[in-house]
Amino acid sequence: MADSNAPAEGTTDLAKGKRITGGDRSTLAEELRKRYDGGESIRLLAASTGRSYGFVHRLLSESGATLRSRGGANRSSTGS
Repeated sequence: MADSNAPAEGTTDLAKGKRITGGDRSTLAEELRKRYDGGESIRLLAASTGRSYGFVHRLLSESGATLRSRGGANRSSTGS
């Protein structure tokens, strides 16, 4: 029988409050960076991993991700 507290396949154990270091941290950083580069927000990544916004933001920064500005897509200045 599968352990309901086990991490999802392909992810590290992200139990709240558990320190993530070394290879696990690098693996998580790469996974989150790919998802962020694919368009997911930091808030969505934080919610899906059970980690804080600050933790995910720091991990993305450490991984070299180019962080998007706040507020979603910008409106075009042409028109009015």
